[in-house]
Amino acid sequence: MRNLENLKKQAKLYLRWHRDGYHPVAAEIRMFLTRFRSLSDDQILEQTFRLGDAQELVARKAGFENWEALNKGIQTMPDLAVPAASRPFLAIVEPQLFVSDIKASCDFYRIVLGFETRFIHGEPPYYCQLARDAVRLNLRQVDGPVFDTRLRSEQHLLSATIVLDDVKSLYLEYQERGALFHQALKAEPWGARTFIVRDPDGNLIAFAG
Repeated sequence: MRNLENLKKQAKLYLRWHRDGYHPVAAEIRMFLTRFRSLSDDQILEQTFRLGDAQELVARKAGFENWEALNKGIQTMPDLAVPAASRPFLAIVEPQLFVSDIKASCDFYRIVLGFETRFIHGEPPYYCQLARDAVRLNLRQVDGPVFDTRLRSEQHLLSATIVLDDVKSLYLEYQERGALFHQALKAEPWGARTFIVRDPDGNLIAFAG
């Protein structure tokens, strides 16, 4: 079947990316394969990663437990839409947030929100990237306001939405860390549970589960 062939190609692509040390694929592996969950990007890329692992990754992303289950399931879903390996594959997104003080903002995301600083750039520093699990945020220092702060707060204009598996536990963690909530944890009409954190510059970060 054409779709199955595309899935096989996608697995081989993941295998090649891992072999080439392509960091975004490490985040995908950590997100979907639990045995890699506690490892950093560098540690994942140093691990042995075989075609069977890549196929399991593809299967789990498609909603199946393993490659065998995907093979059986795809027979009943001939129109399953999967990305063809022959065209560009969008691996990860990195929102850019505008801040007035790069050091203070890095400290906030690290101490209060539990992110780790991946790098800081510039002399003096004006840009940094932070990461927690598979999520990456880029901070860019600017000299003046980029957004209307009042409008952003009143209309709940989000800078980023982060999806996770246990939103209540993270909410309780952030309560203990002293985070400032723009919106407390609540059940949404569409079934999700969300809360929104405000950073020192008014950027609104939503967490949804």
